[in-house]
Amino acid sequence: MGNTTSGFGAGFASGIKGRERETRAVRPQPDYDVSMTLTFRLLLAGVLAGLGLFGQPRQASLRLGFGTEGPALEIEKMALGQGGLSEEPMWENRVAEIRALRPAMIRLFVQEYFDLLPARGRYHFDTLDRSVELILRTGATPALALAFKPALLFPKVDQDIVEPNDYAAWQELIVALVKRYQGRVRYWEVGNEPDLGEPGGCPFRFQPESYVRFYEQTAAAIRQADSQAKVGGPALANWRSPLLPALLQAAAAGRTPLDFVSWHIYNSDPLAVRATIEGVKALVAQHPGLKPELILNEWNMSLANPVLDPRFQPAFILETIWQMKEGGLDYSCYYHIRDYHVQRATFARFLSPEGASAMARWWNRMPQFDGLFDYQNALRPAYFAFKLLSRERGAQLAAQSNDPKVHAFFTYDAEYRTHNLLVWNFSEGPVRLHLDFETVPSRFAAHRRMLDAETASSDENHRLRPLETWPLTPERNTFTLDLGPYGIEYWEIVPGRR
Repeated sequence: MGNTTSGFGAGFASGIKGRERETRAVRPQPDYDVSMTLTFRLLLAGVLAGLGLFGQPRQASLRLGFGTEGPALEIEKMALGQGGLSEEPMWENRVAEIRALRPAMIRLFVQEYFDLLPARGRYHFDTLDRSVELILRTGATPALALAFKPALLFPKVDQDIVEPNDYAAWQELIVALVKRYQGRVRYWEVGNEPDLGEPGGCPFRFQPESYVRFYEQTAAAIRQADSQAKVGGPALANWRSPLLPALLQAAAAGRTPLDFVSWHIYNSDPLAVRATIEGVKALVAQHPGLKPELILNEWNMSLANPVLDPRFQPAFILETIWQMKEGGLDYSCYYHIRDYHVQRATFARFLSPEGASAMARWWNRMPQFDGLFDYQNALRPAYFAFKLLSRERGAQLAAQSNDPKVHAFFTYDAEYRTHNLLVWNFSEGPVRLHLDFETVPSRFAAHRRMLDAETASSDENHRLRPLETWPLTPERNTFTLDLGPYGIEYWEIVPGRR
């Protein structure tokens, strides 16, 4: 996408590199051996330290207000998705951990491996039921991306054959599918990375006119089955694709409903993510009659050129979500919940031989940094970034930083009767941060945690390491924190001393 990579397969290696040519990674990784890079860095650090060339931490300040509460932060809308990798419920034995994050939405791919149309006039939903029910068990709303090509309606495997040979049969299938989940699934997305085709793990590669026709036919069937359903797209790999203006024009002309606009980006610069939000908002603003929700439903750091410092990704998540909230995004879906090996033969049913091989190579042989859980189902540090975010519920309170690399969420949660502060340093250098709490009404105790991304343990007490509890009173309301590179600290502020 100029600045994205595929999400569905987080694509294939070639597709990802093509989509990231215009990205500006925070720390590009060279091609030479990682161990040699680390050795060189350690030697250089030792030399610089010996010469006394390491400077003092930069100074920054953060003003925090206990005063007037703002609107609800709605952090739960910064939610999750799962890659389209298998018909299996890939994170079924992690439902408790996902439920603890309290996401408002979880995006799921409806791909051909669910075999929804095994024979003409006969539907098969049992396999898909398992994945939909898994999402519902977390308390989240399922958002289903329609990215499948039944062989009966698309007998030839070809990413450029994008319309079914029988639109009436396609619409009947969509009506049956939507009725199956009426009352449980509200968001229906037409396609996945339809501007990319197979490099995005999707069998469709549309042109603007063909996508609009396909969208109109599919959206009509969705609304026929459920008048309350929300329908949208295009789930673009590149938000600049001409598919989006074409869809917006059709919706503005009254030809089709458009309840949300969706797109993707994979880039290690949170400001690049923010720029896509501003870009999409500008396109939508050209049609004042349209008021679609804005959903960035696949995002992560650059996966073709990942930053290998384990501290980076948790801080990147927090900084990017801060930029999303500042940018006025309605929903996001982090890509993704769990990394999972794929079966090449499964994808060979609906992708070309080259596409199926690229899909299998990317997921089965390349190092992956996507999931909150890795291939072995172990918790990654990224999970704990979302765990801390899940505590930032309730009303927003003032948090003003004088440093563009230091930000915070500060909220009051009436349910738990706690103030919650989450602060981070999204930079490679340490920072000495001066906290100034204004209008502290009474005595509090600040129970502090730091996110340790470098420990080998996934134990929550090790990842979210307890620190000294500090009293916070009207008299003692200023503090100094030393945050290391990509450092993250969380305070649960409760009344009295405990």
